[in-house]
Amino acid sequence: MLKVTLLGTGNPRPLLDRFGPSILIEADEEVLLFDVGRGATQRLFQHGVALAGTREVFLTHLHSDHVVGLPDLWLTGWIFQRTQPLRVRGPPGTRDLVEHLTRAFAFDVHVRRDLDERLPPMGAEMVGEDIAPGIVHQGPAARVTAFEVDHGPVKPAYGYRIDSGGRSVVLSGDTRPSENLIRHSVGADLLIHEVAAMTELHRRSSPIASQVLAHHTEPEAAGEVFARVAPRLAVFSHIVLLGGLTAEDLVEKTRRTYGGPLVVGWDGMVIAVGDSVAVSPPPE
Repeated sequence: MLKVTLLGTGNPRPLLDRFGPSILIEADEEVLLFDVGRGATQRLFQHGVALAGTREVFLTHLHSDHVVGLPDLWLTGWIFQRTQPLRVRGPPGTRDLVEHLTRAFAFDVHVRRDLDERLPPMGAEMVGEDIAPGIVHQGPAARVTAFEVDHGPVKPAYGYRIDSGGRSVVLSGDTRPSENLIRHSVGADLLIHEVAAMTELHRRSSPIASQVLAHHTEPEAAGEVFARVAPRLAVFSHIVLLGGLTAEDLVEKTRRTYGGPLVVGWDGMVIAVGDSVAVSPPPE
């Protein structure tokens, strides 16, 4: 069984109910984290996930809202007894990001490792790796495959497919409708896809609205993707709602092109993917 937790379902807007994009996937003893947006470490702690055991990170791309929580996870996890390096894999530029963060926090690491708490040196290490599309992780319980998606000028940007015990989850990352994503989603039990929607008034009044929509997937187009893939469950995350639109509006727009199982994600949603696909109840 795969256990999927939506730690953050938001976007760059600093909302309190939707933290930055981050998805946790647990397959037996393997703990895999995809993106580390704002508040990811707090959400892990809130859900009782051992920070020390969260050591495998995969980035979809290097936009700030997907990586701004990385130094928090790295250093706070070390304070909470991580004794092994944090491994971070993602598109080209990931290694540079990790190396520069290591330099930026060198003072803190030095003090905590050498002068004050004497924390374990290995836990202070963070290793960045630039990966290409293909199988990027083969553990005892889960295989992770990276594939390119279409996030406009952000190239490359990745989606990920996670396979374990005959079950599969696909994460779209940030993308506009992508044929490559559809190809890699065939047979998936769960497809978690980004979405962006706004009112016509907001579209006309915002100087950047057109650029935002050009790099993301509107709900009607997402519905077409879901209809072609036919997952056992489709879930929206990395949700952009502007101009007063609501989650109910997302569903209504998606239903114009897709009639299958659909849930608008929320922070803390837990999805168990096994013989059935079960979703935890929404918060009251």
